Amino acid sequence: MDFTKMTGAELLHEKEALDGRYAAFQARKLNLDMTRGKPCAEQLALSNPMLDILNSQSDFRSPDGPDYRNYGMGNGLPEVRGIFARMMGVDAGHVILGGNSSLNMMFDTVACGMTHGFAGCRPWAGQSGLKFLCPSPGYDRHFLVTDYFGFEPVVIPMTEDGPDMDAVEEAVKDPAVKGIWCVPKYQNPTGVVFSDETVRRFAHLKPAAEDFRIFWDNAYCVHDLTDTPCRLLSLWDECASAGTLESVFFFASTSKITFPGAGLAALACGDENYRELRKRFGVQIISPDKLNEFRHLLFLKDFDGVLAQMKRHRAIIAPKFQAVEDVLDRELSGKHVASWSNPKGGYFISVDVMRGCARRVVSLCSAAGVKLTPAGATYPRGNDPHDANIRVAPTCPSVAELKQAMELFCVAVQIAAAEKLLG
Repeated sequence: MDFTKMTGAELLHEKEALDGRYAAFQARKLNLDMTRGKPCAEQLALSNPMLDILNSQSDFRSPDGPDYRNYGMGNGLPEVRGIFARMMGVDAGHVILGGNSSLNMMFDTVACGMTHGFAGCRPWAGQSGLKFLCPSPGYDRHFLVTDYFGFEPVVIPMTEDGPDMDAVEEAVKDPAVKGIWCVPKYQNPTGVVFSDETVRRFAHLKPAAEDFRIFWDNAYCVHDLTDTPCRLLSLWDECASAGTLESVFFFASTSKITFPGAGLAALACGDENYRELRKRFGVQIISPDKLNEFRHLLFLKDFDGVLAQMKRHRAIIAPKFQAVEDVLDRELSGKHVASWSNPKGGYFISVDVMRGCARRVVSLCSAAGVKLTPAGATYPRGNDPHDANIRVAPTCPSVAELKQAMELFCVAVQIAAAEKLLG
């Protein structure tokens, strides 16, 4: 069943059978949305007790005296900062709690670089030819942020160890390159965990631009799908040893731990960057939403509570990832029409179809009632040069829905491959 070895007649015969299967899917009138990595209703319900948890409280004062219902405590609750420090592998004294969105904190950090610069460096705004490194396939929202501020994206290929560090080290010789986006654990969408060597090479990076910054978005730091979590070397410790801590901003959130859009976000950085951002945030807001921080603290309690919550998430979504992988294996293995990741954590499965076929696959699925992330979305400005990568988001549909959707997906992959080979 290797499509690349079929004769024209064999391909035509196979395509006729696939067209029949596709028509049957169209007749089912499916209506499934798999465009983004959203938690399902069962996952959201895990955090429902947090909605009422403050009702039973009579004491809203911190151990130091300030009232959580009032102004003050600009850095946020120390206990919650400690939880994020454990999650991110950083020093708790350098953690700043934000609102509900780590993406908002990333956007604002880039804005700070544009208007004021970092650690004594001149602002990015006004410098010519600004560029930002974008490991791809990667997270589309990251790319949108730097695109919004006018940076030219520089695509860095992803490998099984993380971004191609030879390409990174070559690219940062250009002083116009000001930063790089990174999702170091269970990368979106590939599921790759950066190797120890990759982390160390980031810590010892020698960019030409002194205002170059690594945006280390550890969005899936506790989002394991197995009982044997992958280990990520601490970039904080490596940079502290190398004297390069000012070159990195660390981010995380509870968006897929508690409630997306109503969770907590955090940022950590070295001393000079910390002082710069604290000054900025001090002008922006009088105090953070400490009641939201407090209810998270009451609900999660500590880092062990976070791990317990993630174990409950895993029980819901791990079977969904397995269902997707089972269908891909059954329908596509050995046919040389696609390859895919088998992640041990995170929220996505990355599929590479035959070059020139991704847009056709997504279009076929959409016409039969299954909406996928747009082809090309995992590359800056939606431009996948190979038209091959598709991000699959298994978490929101039920297992039964996923099986139907992935069977349709596999039929679409094969139809697109047959059309390309026949063409």
